Amino acid sequence: MLDPTLPQMFAAALAIVLLGGAWHKLRDMEGFVAAVEQYRLLPAALTAPAAWLLLAVELAAGVLLLPLATRAGGAWLALALLALVTTAVAINLRRGRRDIDCGCGGPEGGPHLSWGLVLRNGVLGAAALLAVAAPAPRELVWLDRLTVLAGALALWGLYAAANQLMANQPRLLRLRNRTP
Repeated sequence: MLDPTLPQMFAAALAIVLLGGAWHKLRDMEGFVAAVEQYRLLPAALTAPAAWLLLAVELAAGVLLLPLATRAGGAWLALALLALVTTAVAINLRRGRRDIDCGCGGPEGGPHLSWGLVLRNGVLGAAALLAVAAPAPRELVWLDRLTVLAGALALWGLYAAANQLMANQPRLLRLRNRTP
């Protein structure tokens, strides 16, 4: 059994990732619809409704992860969302389509499709499973709550750093290949 701070920490970190992602999409919904369209998995008429549905599921999963009473539903919804979008990424990678924006970075752009993105989503899926893992029975004290907060923010920081590295990789490759 896990220490009870760990499921709460993973739930909070995943909620931050999902709610932050939803916020980025809302800030540039037109760009997100265009990103969904680039995947070329849906007819054009379904692209905008699918983008709005993805946003709604992401938002719902993030909100549901926060209260203990709805955490399991939020974790399973997040896992389903991650499985869906990761499958879409993998399909496009198998098609050789790497130079499209993943749709997860907001107005400033996100990483292009890569197997690193698939791995990142797998780690997020593991966080969703850890969020619903059975904790050891013990009462949480104020220091535990502080640990959950600090741990969730640290995990989110690692996620943000990894995301930024993936987003910068194509730019760095272009700079490296440029002749002086």
